[in-house]
Amino acid sequence: MRYRHFAPLGRDLSCLVLGTAGYELAPLDASTELLDAFLDLGGNVIDTARQYGNAEAIVGRWLRDRGGREEIVLATKSAHHDVATRRKRVTPEEITADLEESLATLGTSAVDIHWLHRDDPSRPVGPILETLNEHRRAGRIQVLGASNWTVARLEEAATYAAAHGLEGFACSSPGLSLAVAGDEPWPGCVTIHDPEALDWYGRAQLPVFAWSSQAGGFFAGVESEHVTRVYESELNRERLRRAGELGERKGCTANQVALAWVLHQPFPTYAVIGPRTVEELRESVSALGLELTPEEMRRLDLSDEG
Repeated sequence: MRYRHFAPLGRDLSCLVLGTAGYELAPLDASTELLDAFLDLGGNVIDTARQYGNAEAIVGRWLRDRGGREEIVLATKSAHHDVATRRKRVTPEEITADLEESLATLGTSAVDIHWLHRDDPSRPVGPILETLNEHRRAGRIQVLGASNWTVARLEEAATYAAAHGLEGFACSSPGLSLAVAGDEPWPGCVTIHDPEALDWYGRAQLPVFAWSSQAGGFFAGVESEHVTRVYESELNRERLRRAGELGERKGCTANQVALAWVLHQPFPTYAVIGPRTVEELRESVSALGLELTPEEMRRLDLSDEG
């Protein structure tokens, strides 16, 4: 495992983050083999959410059964929109309700990183940050994070926090992969493959926890309606071809090359992964030893073509 120092928590975090969205529909007695294997391989960051169905319950029971909560950097999310009605829920009341339910389900008094799962740009950032800071002062949250917030909204939040003596967002979780999303992966998502966003993160050096870091399995040959809808394009096929070609030269897979691309960004990046098997998890960990030159990075992303 490789680690990167995460200043907001004052500790080293594994560059790979185990995502738990795959447990959304899992039974409560689902195997915790992946959680155990991730820990055995040196991983120490687990990402879950209220929106992920049974995931928080499974993680919470695993933590209680295993013990050692202090070894784990635990992240969860609140304020996802209502899926049935698309009603946005980024309000102080619903943030609080989601957080309290998460803490009870996870069996912990605090989460290390709390993400707002979505944004509602129609709402001012002030009450949102005031609410999050109340929970931070109460010890329920250590670090504030924003998932699927645009650069403009992150700047707005940073300005408000600085002007009012509050803690702002110390990290961001957008979508980022070598494959460019041609369609919105899920409603309300924000991805940052465009040059303007990448340049902003490079200047701001705001830590990124990249979801869909492996493009839903696009580089591993996964075939699904979701992958086809979001990632199937001529340009992404060329990125896949180049990743495979480079992988052959380096003795690794196209999927490993694509993951390495995410981790070689000019800003602190952690990759959220969702392996389905321990074998897939081990393949991702093996990618941490892969080094890419600036020229290889540009060629993989087709940036060498002008």
